[in-house]
Amino acid sequence: MSRNSFRDYFDQIDQLLEAYPDVYVENYNATILSSERANLKLRLRFYFQYLLSISEALVVVDDQITAIDYRYHFQDGQNNLVFRYDNTPHFPNLSSFPHHKHLVDRVIACGQPNIAMVIQDAIAFIGSNDIN
Repeated sequence: MSRNSFRDYFDQIDQLLEAYPDVYVENYNATILSSERANLKLRLRFYFQYLLSISEALVVVDDQITAIDYRYHFQDGQNNLVFRYDNTPHFPNLSSFPHHKHLVDRVIACGQPNIAMVIQDAIAFIGSNDIN
């Protein structure tokens, strides 16, 4: 696999972000370390208050780009957690271990989402709270 594979992945992220005009990109850092390794760090603002922080450590496994470590952290304008997806191995009793989702009052089992799913999750939360 080549560095172009990571470039293609980052181009897909760019196209995804262009589809959301109400999302402001505060920080975008995509670093290709080698043909087998890359990192992605994003900070996205929704309506200039909600923050979605994205961090992925990416590797190539069986010709597929895989996030070996990830964190998708969404918080409100007062810096309170709304949700966070991550794969830190600290909830071994969950069926989806090490993948899980933190909510305000609990942690639940879930598979690893992709960035589009996380953005949709954030937008759904904002919509349910009538913030515009």
